[in-house]
Amino acid sequence: MDTKENISAIVPAQIPVGVVGLGLMGSSITTCLLMAGHPIVAIAPLPIDLETGETRIHEHLLQSFEQKICLEQPTYYLKNLTITEDYTCLKDTLLVIECTLEDITIKRQVYKNIENIVTDHTIITSNTSAIPISLLQQETHIPSRFYGLYWGVPSHTTRFLEIICGDTSDPKKAEWLYQLSHHWAKEPTLVRKDIRGFITNRLMYALYREAFYLVENGYASVDDVDRACRNDAGYWMTLVGCFRWMDLTGIPAYHSVMKDLFPTLHNGTEVPKLIDDIVKAGGKGILNSNGFYNYTPEEARLWGETFEEFSYDIRQLALKYPVDVVTKKLEAQREKNESKE
Repeated sequence: MDTKENISAIVPAQIPVGVVGLGLMGSSITTCLLMAGHPIVAIAPLPIDLETGETRIHEHLLQSFEQKICLEQPTYYLKNLTITEDYTCLKDTLLVIECTLEDITIKRQVYKNIENIVTDHTIITSNTSAIPISLLQQETHIPSRFYGLYWGVPSHTTRFLEIICGDTSDPKKAEWLYQLSHHWAKEPTLVRKDIRGFITNRLMYALYREAFYLVENGYASVDDVDRACRNDAGYWMTLVGCFRWMDLTGIPAYHSVMKDLFPTLHNGTEVPKLIDDIVKAGGKGILNSNGFYNYTPEEARLWGETFEEFSYDIRQLALKYPVDVVTKKLEAQREKNESKE
């Protein structure tokens, strides 16, 4: 599906893209698409987005240039960016990405605004992390052209992207999105059958649920659980996923542990009290220095900066180990052997 011929036949400069919503995610996604060469129309549904969107994008582009992710200064890419409140500017786009709040009422109106303008051939996608795509596509006039595009954070540095089909999505267009996303420096995943949370959220929220259970029942502190995560799974996950990890470290051992451990894992369906109390008290993490940890304003600022710095560093390591790293090593060995003959 991701043949080099199919991917190289796609020219991002010939594919105008619309992005609706210029919050943290929308600005980062826009940055990624600009670096790939797309002309971008960014719709700012909120007045604050008009004020802050371009500044965020400029900062992302500048840092990406300094980190050698892109080859040109921000001005080179910003000439392909239009930021506006006017949905009619989407009329020539071939792809639109919705990045608004996780509220189906808001999204319904956004899709109506988009479909009133774009052609019937324009692909429409949502960056939703939780709402099933099959449910969202029911809010559109042409459900077959609707998909999920779930991005990682920050979108302009990570390899992560999930492309999700709804019940009535056209699989051929999903494959086109899959091929196009390679131009965005992604190692995409195509989710062919819709399920709430898609792939990574279902995996991560299973981990979150068990983490809350361990803390709330006195087995470990928040700091202990975090340390265990970063020093075990965090050590190897940039190279391999869970199935390859079991291949590397011995499948029978996991089979043996599962029989005894699975029955003891937490399977509650209620929102944990720990996070519920924080949210009810207005906690937003480093955004307001109130989260699972206590922060001074300076600590919160530095954690934000450190995460951004780390995202560029880990990207360099990840690029050293792409998904086809072993395939490339085998090809290099074959070429070396052939040259000796």
